[in-house]
Amino acid sequence: MAQKKSRPIRTRNGIPLTRDEYRQLKRQKEREDRRKRQEAWEAARGPLDMPFLLLAMMLLGIGLIMLLSASFPNAQASANLGNDPLYFIKRQAVFAALGVGLMLWVSKINYERFRGLARLGLWMSLILLFLVIIPGPKANGRLLAISANGAARWLGIPNTSLTFQPSDLAKLGLIAFFAESISKKREKMRDFKEGFLYHIGILLVMVVMTALEPHFSGAILIAGIGAAMLVVGGIHWGWIAAGVSAVGLGTYLLAFTDVIENFFKAINYNASRIAVWKDPFGGDLEFRRDAAWQTIQGLYAIGSGGLLGVGLGKSRQKFGYLPEAQNDYIFAVVLEELGLVGGTLIMVLFSLLIIRGFWLAIHARDRFGSLLIVGVTTQIALQTFLNIAVVTNLIPSTGISLPFREVLCRMQAEKSCRSAFPGIPCRQISDGRPLSRKILRRLQHLPPA
Repeated sequence: MAQKKSRPIRTRNGIPLTRDEYRQLKRQKEREDRRKRQEAWEAARGPLDMPFLLLAMMLLGIGLIMLLSASFPNAQASANLGNDPLYFIKRQAVFAALGVGLMLWVSKINYERFRGLARLGLWMSLILLFLVIIPGPKANGRLLAISANGAARWLGIPNTSLTFQPSDLAKLGLIAFFAESISKKREKMRDFKEGFLYHIGILLVMVVMTALEPHFSGAILIAGIGAAMLVVGGIHWGWIAAGVSAVGLGTYLLAFTDVIENFFKAINYNASRIAVWKDPFGGDLEFRRDAAWQTIQGLYAIGSGGLLGVGLGKSRQKFGYLPEAQNDYIFAVVLEELGLVGGTLIMVLFSLLIIRGFWLAIHARDRFGSLLIVGVTTQIALQTFLNIAVVTNLIPSTGISLPFREVLCRMQAEKSCRSAFPGIPCRQISDGRPLSRKILRRLQHLPPA
């Protein structure tokens, strides 16, 4: 007859336990685990920041209204879109709903989980950027990239809406990686090798790969986001001064010399944009009807609006005169229909959203969360400023769309994810007590996560 195996004796600190004591100890451990999970969940959620959410929803609502007004003439005139005047607004509304849902869902996730994905996100971004610039036998000279409007910046399935720009994902990858890396290095950020050179090298690689697509507007955004995060991260002020000097030198060369224009001519990339920026009404009739047409029509739209505008839906320039009226130049339609007063109110809303974003960064519970918010808020601020500056001809045309009101004519689900990303850190704030009055000092001395 086989002998029964004896049960191992359960002990606590070497003292044998009875069955009831073991069960009681097990239940106590399970309660403790549940309590820790609940605390972690509550810490991840934090209080929902209603001002940020309301500002975002207001801009989204205004964007949908203005998109309907700006897009219906082109949609109704396009046989490829089925002559459906509501084509753009219906597609935009679907993706806006997805974006809001993703924003609320992602805001409940503890953003510390993105630490582990930061390096993977950076490598995936670099790989995708590399796939875009691989030369090949296609008409655009690329192996995998898809062309649209003369630019090969997209990956995906050709002749479908399932395409995306890797440069958009690269911005998020850069933000997550810089936030993770800078929050760990802290005092080493003032060191040239480990702080400045390491991060600026990664940033330059990403900027150069984006510019080679060519996608200079995306390269400008990536460079601006990375530079802002390095400044907040605490690099030496000497490098900040050098960067400001470089930007000033570039601005001088662009405005008062032909160096930048000759460079774009040498690489055969839209050198006419600089000539249009300097004098859109100059040149011959062919120049004004071709290269300068969009800028001129945008300025006509702005001038027609005056102080109070011609009225919502009553724009004249959107009826076949202003190219991309529902996309990059939608702000020109806003100024025409709502006037200077309406356009100023929208700019105020964007300003409040950006200020609130930096306020959340000041009150974040750790350095990683602060840097995440700084990166996302900087992207919104740069994109808003550059788009309005292009529409008003303050800077040369770059092809940057206005945040929260861009038409999703490419229909990438990725853009919904991008609009959801600001929701991640919005809940990650402290108990509301300001920890410092100086933003840079506050962010540079946050405790590590």
